[in-house]
Amino acid sequence: MDTLLVLTNTPDLTTAKDLARTLVERRLAACVNILPNVQSIYRWQGEIESADEIPLLIKTTTERYPALEAAIRETHPYAVPEIIALPISKGLPAYLRWVIESTEPEAPHFA
Repeated sequence: MDTLLVLTNTPDLTTAKDLARTLVERRLAACVNILPNVQSIYRWQGEIESADEIPLLIKTTTERYPALEAAIRETHPYAVPEIIALPISKGLPAYLRWVIESTEPEAPHFA
């Protein structure tokens, strides 16, 4: 199973924390790093815009990516959120195993 680094930006810290917690709780991400505020300059609907944003670095797997993307799209306040997935080609094997194990769906619990 391959691991991914997914990038997205949120408009504020509260949104960033809520999204990060949701992704980890649903086992769609092993870890989400919330980075300091950045200034983004971009073109939107024909105009040059500027916004303060909070970047997120999300560690997941290719298997969990479709559900992770859907979760971001359903909870993100932007009409078109930035969602970019980059393959992780190298890394500490124990860390990459942890990412895989942390994003595996939990087995159902039977009484």
